[in-house]
Amino acid sequence: MKIGIDIDGVILDYQRVLNTYGDLYDFIELKKDGIINRHELYLRNRYNWTEEERMNFVNKYFLKLSRQTNLIPGAKHVIHMLQNEGHELIVISARGVMIEEMKNVAIEIFDKENIKFNKYYWKQNDKLDVAQKEKIDYMIDDSYDVCKRLSENGIKSIYFRDKEMKKLDTSEYLIEVNNWGEIYRILKGSVK
Repeated sequence: MKIGIDIDGVILDYQRVLNTYGDLYDFIELKKDGIINRHELYLRNRYNWTEEERMNFVNKYFLKLSRQTNLIPGAKHVIHMLQNEGHELIVISARGVMIEEMKNVAIEIFDKENIKFNKYYWKQNDKLDVAQKEKIDYMIDDSYDVCKRLSENGIKSIYFRDKEMKKLDTSEYLIEVNNWGEIYRILKGSVK
């Protein structure tokens, strides 16, 4: 089976770290209560920051926070089990779009943790093209928009949803999870 995997919010707990420091930046540095939608993944939709405030946050914190991010519990274990079972694991990530060096930080973390993938696709804002090209059987992502778009185009998507994120209606092509144990159960259930 070919499995596409996003990095941030799926393998690395970057989104939780980002939200924490986004709230601190908003409240302490900007002296605002600028959250407009707590259920949004993207800063531009989560806070009522100006473009200058958003870019200041990106430039000041993105790389620094990327280095502080830990693995999501169970990710390494399940990734290794899937590889040992012969599945092809392909990273499809937007990492590197805003700050190129964030890609290198992810690679360093993966090397340190002995996590390898069959292929890597970095800077992917539109993951549908890669998923179709690679004939992905399942895509694991924490983005509402990505999972919605992939599932609407016939690609089975596993929406790794944090409790604050928007809900999606499940379907034949979309399943919602919140831990790697559930991901493994779903993937094993489809291989019977």
